[in-house]
Amino acid sequence: MVERFYTIGMAGHIDHGKTTLTKALTNIDTDRLKEERERAISIELGYAPLILDEESQVSIIDVPGHEKFIRQMIAGVAGIDLVLLVVAADEGVMPQTVEHLDILRLLGIQKGLIVVTKMDQVDEDMKELIEADISDQVEGTFFEGADLLFVDSLSKKGIPELKDRIRSYLSDVPMRDAKGAFRLPIDQVFTVHGQGTVVRGTVYEGVVQEGEILELLPQQKKVRARQLQVHHQPQTTGRAGQRVAINLGGISKQEVKRGDVLVSTQYYSTTETIDVSLDTVDSLNYPLKQRGYIKLHIGTAEVYGKIVFFDRNELTEDKSVLCQLRLDSPVVTKRGDRFILRRPTPMETIGGGVVIDPNGEKYKFGEKTIEKLSLKKEGTPSERVVDILKKHKGLPIEHLEQETSMNEEEINRVVDDLLSKEELMKLGSSYLLTSVFEEMVQVLQKELREYHDRFPLREGKNKAELKQDVLTYGLSLAENVIEEGVKREVFKKSGQFIALASFLPSFPQQWEKRMKQAVSTLEKEGLEVSPYGDCVNQAGIPKDLQDELRHFLIRNGEMIELDEKHLMPKKAFDNGVKRLYEKTDERFNLQDAKGVLNLTRKYLVPFMERLDVIGLTKRDGNDRIWLKNPVE
Repeated sequence: MVERFYTIGMAGHIDHGKTTLTKALTNIDTDRLKEERERAISIELGYAPLILDEESQVSIIDVPGHEKFIRQMIAGVAGIDLVLLVVAADEGVMPQTVEHLDILRLLGIQKGLIVVTKMDQVDEDMKELIEADISDQVEGTFFEGADLLFVDSLSKKGIPELKDRIRSYLSDVPMRDAKGAFRLPIDQVFTVHGQGTVVRGTVYEGVVQEGEILELLPQQKKVRARQLQVHHQPQTTGRAGQRVAINLGGISKQEVKRGDVLVSTQYYSTTETIDVSLDTVDSLNYPLKQRGYIKLHIGTAEVYGKIVFFDRNELTEDKSVLCQLRLDSPVVTKRGDRFILRRPTPMETIGGGVVIDPNGEKYKFGEKTIEKLSLKKEGTPSERVVDILKKHKGLPIEHLEQETSMNEEEINRVVDDLLSKEELMKLGSSYLLTSVFEEMVQVLQKELREYHDRFPLREGKNKAELKQDVLTYGLSLAENVIEEGVKREVFKKSGQFIALASFLPSFPQQWEKRMKQAVSTLEKEGLEVSPYGDCVNQAGIPKDLQDELRHFLIRNGEMIELDEKHLMPKKAFDNGVKRLYEKTDERFNLQDAKGVLNLTRKYLVPFMERLDVIGLTKRDGNDRIWLKNPVE
């Protein structure tokens, strides 16, 4: 079953082989428009599924490299988890390569691989020069120190190695938040005959279900997700990180455009005034003046507006500034979203950054406004608490005070508010996010499912071992989460063992017949049982399962451990004890017991010793004394 979803973006100069590389990786040609095929360049975003393993579902976005199509490129990379920077071996780093690097940095992309295409067109000396040139160009970016691979997409040289490296990189990439409110920025709109309006996009966060009522923003129009597809395969659910196509009911194609956003109805709104933290590119060709005209790229939306400074009248050099964007039309965004700013004319990338407040107000020019925006950038009290708990997982109230720099009254107010909203919970002396608790429970459930599959005869996993499975959250928190899970009947506890609440130990399916055969043989033999080892060997039970079965039968109450070599059926043992009690006096000896049970010393001695162990009798010299009635 697919459990992890990722999106990979291709970036790089025009004609450097991004589309051909995508085809080499996926066997799919993403140039689908007639004009794209005729001109041999990508105009629209192209998508293809990359098969790596059964646990991962990966989408590749082939973004246009031509300067005129930079807006599509920004829309493509805005939701990616890993970027492949593509450089052609016969040309090296080019102008759009540099601009794409800036955009990727400003969008906060953290993971990247460098892929040099057309390797068959250059010799070894040229490869060394290209590698050195690329290393110089990416110095100071997140690509510095990234793996660089040479491939040839036509001959498929280097493609298997690239796939392996992609798999390795994605294993360290955290999955997108599937617990938040659903949000899908739309990057493609089309119609399908007999189906109606279909939109595509990468799910930024949350989950969408087939049949769910959604809201299209900024139109504020209710629509129904009639059908879902992921790479042309019908699905009932779409999750964060997936490329999803949604057949919408209740709206025509003409009412939807790229840049619109599908959301869970109660969680998002639109805005035209955004407070932001802006980082510019290394060098601006032209100064950016106060209230200068800008083009905002956020998600898949492209909106014009003005930039408003509060501590300067002009931006001329590489700086990080707090400012505001006042837009000509509304967009959908929230705190923490990344964006890119471009100049409409003359066209150039100005910079990019982070939304610090999606609902900005009008402020006065001056230092006080900058101070206010600085506080906003640090986050609201609730946001700071949430951020700290995402990092530390669980903390006592006094540690929360220290980490957030809040006083006791303020932190208690925030904590009480988060508790009332059920976003926060308290376990023991620590507070943790409800989402973290649910995340830990899911991890523990997965570990227990796997453990039960491996050891179906065991009653559960040792709690100390289970805590190691969530050790990154801290032992104390792990202990509390397990105990809370037991209270909520997600798990059950037997001594030191923890199991899923629905789990019952049972014979492994492939050995069930042989195990039942062994048990049946022992039951038929009654009090004079064969050695356990002989019995399970004759039944053909593997050595590694023999002890497992032994402990299961004893724990389950089907067998009594007579001695190291013998297991006696509990029913036969109980019947023997009952007969012995009824036909002996309060004090009796071994000879008396032999007369009743007709057993040899081989079985009689351990039988009598077992009576002592379980407290039915007490030895007094050569005699034994009944301590209680075994049938009561």
